[in-house]
Amino acid sequence: MNIKFLKVSVLVALAFGQLTVFGQAAKKGKGVPDTLARNPIIKNKYTADPAAFVYKDSVYLYTGHDVPPLEKNFYEMHEWLCYSSADMVTWKEHPSPLNVKEFKWARDDAWASQVIERNGKFYWYVAVEHGTIHGKAIGVAVSDSPTGPFKDARSSALITNDMTKQTGISWDDIDPSVIIDDDGQAYLFWGNTVCYYAKLKANMTELDGPIQAITGLPNFTEAPWIHKRKGWYYLSYAYQFPEKIAYAMSKSINGPWEFKGIINEVAGNSNTNHQAIIDFKGKSYFIYHNGSLPTNGGSYRRSVCIDQLYYNADGTIKKIIMTTEGIKPAK
Repeated sequence: MNIKFLKVSVLVALAFGQLTVFGQAAKKGKGVPDTLARNPIIKNKYTADPAAFVYKDSVYLYTGHDVPPLEKNFYEMHEWLCYSSADMVTWKEHPSPLNVKEFKWARDDAWASQVIERNGKFYWYVAVEHGTIHGKAIGVAVSDSPTGPFKDARSSALITNDMTKQTGISWDDIDPSVIIDDDGQAYLFWGNTVCYYAKLKANMTELDGPIQAITGLPNFTEAPWIHKRKGWYYLSYAYQFPEKIAYAMSKSINGPWEFKGIINEVAGNSNTNHQAIIDFKGKSYFIYHNGSLPTNGGSYRRSVCIDQLYYNADGTIKKIIMTTEGIKPAK
């Protein structure tokens, strides 16, 4: 017998067998588990619109929670989720610390959010649908713990659609991102089609000046994320639709902003692309979502992933490489 032919036959048979097993598993809705896959990092729930910050020796991750039934192809989100990790790989889930019902003035839609700490209190800025003022709004909740529970800090919205007039859409007041600068001044960034920002008072629950619109951000869609590193301010955001992530840099938080390009391409099987950028234990991380969770992941059933982020010597950001393997434990 031709040994070479025998080897090829066996390999073909094995490959066909593996394909058959995969096909049977897929038909049952199970798929084949990937033992090397750290991304998505949460596999028992759909998680979207990640935000994260470092507090003491841990990273706290906050996400939206996609829960639409299979026949519904739109967003359905009622609560936010909270996870923590000391190594960026092993994540502990905490009971949901905030539900849209906490905001009595809101109707529904627990959209993108961000948490920040100041003077031992934790402030959670969220996008929701307002109950009486047409359109999306931004609220703020507060807690004495990063894991909650969080309570409405104002009993009213911080930003409502009638406060922003640069665009006629009703959903431009979404995706809040907040930063406390080195001088102690806090700023809130947000927007859809137009990127807005405003100062916050030291109490973190009131604006401290006018709302301003940012120029110089080509194809700005939504999802601004503001961070600072080595004297540079970085404003990353969702670019076009389906969304990529682009960014701009400035030496002043008030601009002007210089566009630097795209750092993340369309994230698999998801029209939206929403990022958080943090440093932890000497490394930088890019946290985002895609629609890759088997078997019903997609644009309305998204999942959070984490990959490494690298800077060039001049401070610009290298393009993100999205991986299935994810990151190694932070040490």
